[in-house]
Amino acid sequence: QVQLVESGGGLVQAGGSLRLSCAASGSIDRFNAMNWFRQAPGKQREWVASITSGDSTSYADAVKGRFTISRDNAKNTVDLQMNTLKPEDTAVYYCNTRLFHIVYWGQGTQVTVSS
Repeated sequence: QVQLVESGGGLVQAGGSLRLSCAASGSIDRFNAMNWFRQAPGKQREWVASITSGDSTSYADAVKGRFTISRDNAKNTVDLQMNTLKPEDTAVYYCNTRLFHIVYWGQGTQVTVSS
């Protein structure tokens, strides 16, 4: 059983920054990759960023150059640094990973960007 808990969401003005954190139960070294997704009101959940156990990162085009994903194996956390936020970044942000073909999700954290 894997538990993922997100934190760090909030309300920010356009152009501002937020840092989200995902805390995992147990070592994150078990996971080949950890990911961030987001879901805006009325829209499907979409992939935002990923980081592998080898620290390779990838980003959706919409956030490339503005968001940075990182991991801290000692703390068992994966963070998402979000800069130059836009109103269209408003969504619930979810942490995600997979272990032994089982997909795990956190409960999500709300990010609201005002114009």
